[in-house]
Amino acid sequence: MAETSTERMGIAPDQNWRVPAGTGIVLALLGLLAIVFPYVTGVSLSLLLGVLLVGGGVAHAVHAFSAPGWTGSAVQAALAVVYVVAGIVFFVNPVFGLTTLTLLVIAYLFVGGIVELVAGLGMPREANGLWIAASGAIGILLAGLLFAGFPSTALWAVGTLFGVNLLVSGVALLSVGSAERRVVNEGPSTAA
Repeated sequence: MAETSTERMGIAPDQNWRVPAGTGIVLALLGLLAIVFPYVTGVSLSLLLGVLLVGGGVAHAVHAFSAPGWTGSAVQAALAVVYVVAGIVFFVNPVFGLTTLTLLVIAYLFVGGIVELVAGLGMPREANGLWIAASGAIGILLAGLLFAGFPSTALWAVGTLFGVNLLVSGVALLSVGSAERRVVNEGPSTAA
């Protein structure tokens, strides 16, 4: 049986293109909301992280009873305390959590930017390493701008960056769904 061109592209002729397109629309709209309301988004993420940390602490506490030896139990119990305390701090004071998340974003952009800059400058010219180096330089610049405005950047940075990520992911999924629709509507053609 001959393979059709849509199957070679990873798209089955009966594939529902509406799922990625619909998911993309939802993600893009959520991203726009997060960009419009960055403080609410950041606080919500801080609260969610607090709940997840408490859940992780409970899991470590449960594991402490089944860990081998007293040292294994003590380590799991210590981790449980750290997780639960951090989770409660994030949940009780989400602005503190948001500030902490902003510092982590700044550190990520700075360290990632340095790595990309060094890697890009070390690449051969034919590999277009300057694009990687430019990306690294932009990461370092963003980290510097966020740090220069800290702590006021904590009010908007995490929510805005999360929103931009959702928006870009949504647009990408919408694009995938649109391409699948176009391929499926063209109908299966047999491979030559």
